[in-house]
Amino acid sequence: MGTKTKKQIRFNAFEMNCITHLSPGLWRYPNDESLRYKDIEYWQNIAKIAEKGLFDAIFIADVLGVYDLYQNNDINALAHAVQTPVNDPVQLAAICAAVTKNLGFGITAGVPFEHPFPFARRLSTLDHLTKGRVGWNIVTGYLPSANKNMGTKELPHDERYEVADEYMEVIYKLLEGSWEDDAVILDRQSGKFANADKIHHIGHKGKYFEVPGIHVCEPSLQRTPVLFQAGNSPRGLQFAAQNAEAIFISPMTKEYTKTAVKRVREALIKAGRDPYSAKIYVLACVVTDQTQRLAEAKYKDLLRYVNEEGSLVLNSGWLGEDLSKYNLDQPLTQIKSNAMLGKVKEYTHSKTDDGKEWTLRELIKVGGIGALGQKIIGGAKEVADTLEELVNEADADGFNLAYATTPGTFEDIVEFIVPELQKRGVYQEEYAQGTLRNKLFGKGDRLPNSHRGAKYRVGGELSSINDYANTGRKY
Repeated sequence: MGTKTKKQIRFNAFEMNCITHLSPGLWRYPNDESLRYKDIEYWQNIAKIAEKGLFDAIFIADVLGVYDLYQNNDINALAHAVQTPVNDPVQLAAICAAVTKNLGFGITAGVPFEHPFPFARRLSTLDHLTKGRVGWNIVTGYLPSANKNMGTKELPHDERYEVADEYMEVIYKLLEGSWEDDAVILDRQSGKFANADKIHHIGHKGKYFEVPGIHVCEPSLQRTPVLFQAGNSPRGLQFAAQNAEAIFISPMTKEYTKTAVKRVREALIKAGRDPYSAKIYVLACVVTDQTQRLAEAKYKDLLRYVNEEGSLVLNSGWLGEDLSKYNLDQPLTQIKSNAMLGKVKEYTHSKTDDGKEWTLRELIKVGGIGALGQKIIGGAKEVADTLEELVNEADADGFNLAYATTPGTFEDIVEFIVPELQKRGVYQEEYAQGTLRNKLFGKGDRLPNSHRGAKYRVGGELSSINDYANTGRKY
């Protein structure tokens, strides 16, 4: 009778190319380095720390806009550096790949803000430069300020996903269905680099996009990068279940974590996929030290630096509502949101870990450090116990680790938590070989044939290849 293999816990470092990501005010904490976000060396150091800890990836969040819903202006966001200024995340993958060999990079890019044709080139370029270690976090955007500066109107929540559906069609057609695997022939004698007959015009003509031509990059190792998504609303979850290979959730309590994971697994089944064909990462902020007592003292010290107004600025943006209108003790169940609908639903259907109703006061208390995910505070044993409990009881795969301070939070996790998890046999001792996709799933570099994207390959049922009309090619 064989022994049951323990479920392995996976980590991502959750970062953003800015000063304040999820812990407003903590840039003032001694030894926090987030003010160095403009330095290549700062990012390369974080990458080295994450790779030392055998993290799957650095997951780099992004917004293209300003949190200006709180008090109906951007003054507080700017005053407290709340995700503004924010630099582009894409370049960080190449910068960090230069000093690592195995770490993956999940870059966030919003569907409404860049046409899929040039964006497909960005993805292929990054996958080439990282040797297949890039992932793409697909977002539809939730800040009205971004739409204003793009000169576009804000679409209703669900229509944003209609646009994203077609955007993915174009991306799949370009990355999966334009170049055949043997298109590059490198025939030195004839001088032919490629067999042009095996490079196809995708012929896409849809409601939102018209892209008739070829993908301008030769195929990279993964072709399509690993697809990340964080849809929590019913429509967002449907989109994630159809496309994502790694899904991020941010339940604020242990009990709601079970509900959130179950919803994702059921959505995958409904989309015709294996419920374990996507890894589920839970947002968590770990504050740890050599002992429970030292960790609790550290957390208490960190709390002194939390900027409450900055926290309200963030939450106003996430909820699509000016929270300055609310009394601190008013229940958060009446919000009419066009932003993160899943989060509003959670407030309605859950209570805090202390059993209290969600109010603005509770939100600030919970969300000041590491935002709205799990708070796990303790020595190595206590933290490892909680992580194991969440993974085993809630059926999650791992954690998207938000930081209180950077790189201090990640250094502490690598020093204290990773060795404890390895000792318990629930954390990898070394990286798997190959691309990010193969490291995560062990089934090769490419999207599996069962994935939606595979249907857009040459000869696939959803391919729209048209190599003749208006291309200059002869029938």
